[in-house]
Amino acid sequence: MSSIIPLLKKTKAASSQIAALNETEKNYLIQEISQNIEKKIPDICAANKLDSDKLDDSNPKKDRLFLDEQRILDITKDIRKISSLPDPTGEILYEKKLENGIDLKKISVSLGVVGIIYESRPNVTLDTIALCIKSGNAVVLRGGSDAENSNKKIVEIVHEVLEKNNLDKNIVQLLPVDREKVSEFLQAEKYIDILIPRGSQNLINFVRENSKIPTIETGAGVCHTFVEKTASIKKSAQIVINAKTQRPSVCNALDTILLQPEIAKEFLENIVSDFEKFKVEIFADDFSFEILKKLNYPFLFSAKPEDFGREFLDYKCSIKIVKTFEEALEHIEKFSSKHSEAICSEDQNLIEKFLQKADAAAVYANASTRFTDGGIFGLGAEIGISTQKLHARGPFALEKLVTEKWVMKGNGQIR
Repeated sequence: MSSIIPLLKKTKAASSQIAALNETEKNYLIQEISQNIEKKIPDICAANKLDSDKLDDSNPKKDRLFLDEQRILDITKDIRKISSLPDPTGEILYEKKLENGIDLKKISVSLGVVGIIYESRPNVTLDTIALCIKSGNAVVLRGGSDAENSNKKIVEIVHEVLEKNNLDKNIVQLLPVDREKVSEFLQAEKYIDILIPRGSQNLINFVRENSKIPTIETGAGVCHTFVEKTASIKKSAQIVINAKTQRPSVCNALDTILLQPEIAKEFLENIVSDFEKFKVEIFADDFSFEILKKLNYPFLFSAKPEDFGREFLDYKCSIKIVKTFEEALEHIEKFSSKHSEAICSEDQNLIEKFLQKADAAAVYANASTRFTDGGIFGLGAEIGISTQKLHARGPFALEKLVTEKWVMKGNGQIR
């Protein structure tokens, strides 16, 4: 294909169909897509195996790419939740009769065509499709080559449902993975109303620097947990172990542990066994390195400057000793991607200061950063976690896939 513009034109034309559906019709589509996905789990798993077999087992992308029956059922469970959420379109946000008699309203309406460019996460394909259908948006998907077969199979099933319901299949458009088409995609402001990159910091930076389309940044998570000197050692150790090892390949996993020296030795003694079990590589500053060396921790490295502010997406983390609460906040301010930040402490005053001052989309006290997730927050699902401050921050979900329209009804008034 020499150009993707014909595909984008088709989706732009089809967007009016999905915007015209009522809530019942949209919910029915989402339910039917869920059912058809479940009926074809073997087909999706076979396509996914073609993708995952191309990656080495040691590649952290493999876990994000992998689908099996249980993971697919978890995804369909989440997208069914979307159908039970309130329709975000058509809500009256403001209403007033002007002095001249004109009736004025501000209502929520669909964005139009949502574009998303993302890497090896086929679950994003289904989540995004369901969210866009419920919010009355058409969607253009540009997934990574790693998940090409998985995405094609999923979109093929969705197209069958759309056509069965006498709708244009181009409401959901999957672009080819050719890299040379990316620049054309990013310049297509005539056909796409908003663009959402989800993936590595390199991808997000590239889209931000090259897109003519208004962009919502999601993805990169450099997440810290600050274990303050009054923290419960047992509780904070379990929080850190969970945040690092439960699923390290995702953006809300822990990257850096900040420790006060008073509790560093006891805290590290309480995590080394679990970390060793998962073969977590620790990049430690001088103080924590000496403690871990005496504990004979086998996967130990001296931290380099680039190990702070690094999103590991793997069984790896860095450790930094901070003498004061203020030093911890300064480190977070310098290195955070403003995704998710946590404090473990029993000092309620410090907890409140941290929650107020830590600049991130989600902040935690005495809990794992792994909870930053649209499904967990009761939003059904998400397209990604927005780390910027305009339009949306945190899980970019159903409520944010709309914009506003002012509607005025008069009877011949002129100005």
